[in-house]
Amino acid sequence: MVNENMLSRFALTLKLCWHYIVALSVLAAVFYLIFPTLAVVPVVLIVFVLFFFRNPKRNVPDDKNCILSPADGVIMEIDEVIEDRFIQGPAIRISIFLSILNVHLNRSPLQGEVRYRYYRPGKFIPAFKSHASDINEKNFIGIESGDFKVLVCQITGFIARRIKCWADEGKRLAVGELIGIIKFGSGTEIFIPTGSDLYVKKGDKVKAGESALGMLPPGLDDNK
Repeated sequence: MVNENMLSRFALTLKLCWHYIVALSVLAAVFYLIFPTLAVVPVVLIVFVLFFFRNPKRNVPDDKNCILSPADGVIMEIDEVIEDRFIQGPAIRISIFLSILNVHLNRSPLQGEVRYRYYRPGKFIPAFKSHASDINEKNFIGIESGDFKVLVCQITGFIARRIKCWADEGKRLAVGELIGIIKFGSGTEIFIPTGSDLYVKKGDKVKAGESALGMLPPGLDDNK
């Protein structure tokens, strides 16, 4: 279980956005000297940047078989696909759209080891478009947990142009652990094993590291 106190959460927020705040503060000072009324604009943007990069506390369920949402947002689609990068077989794909108002930090959906990482350059069409997943910039994170493999995919959108990922191959992840961020509007996909017991449907709102998407099917050891 991930334990994050308020100070460490705010420290991460500042680490992610300090350069934006510095630039906007300089701009506010310049505007104040030239035309004080305009200084309000960068000040408002500073507030928005702090809001966008916020890192709220999450109550992470302590269940090793529970699959948590890797992102905040709205579930746009749930379908069965053939995932040939990491799972290499049939999987359930859950697509999540993040608006510019959502928390954009990604979290590990379950405990396990990162066994696959791949970055694919691409375009930047709006993440809610059905074909965005096929052509947009993406970052893949494959996690192996016991008998199962789960793949998380960070997808840029029209506004989002920067993907950051802190889950390097070989890293052991705790359930709900922070694994990355997509800056300024985006999408996230998660591929889970077929046979998983789903708890969500299209249109549901979810929170990273807190909302349960479903439960892993019985493991191979459980069937012996």
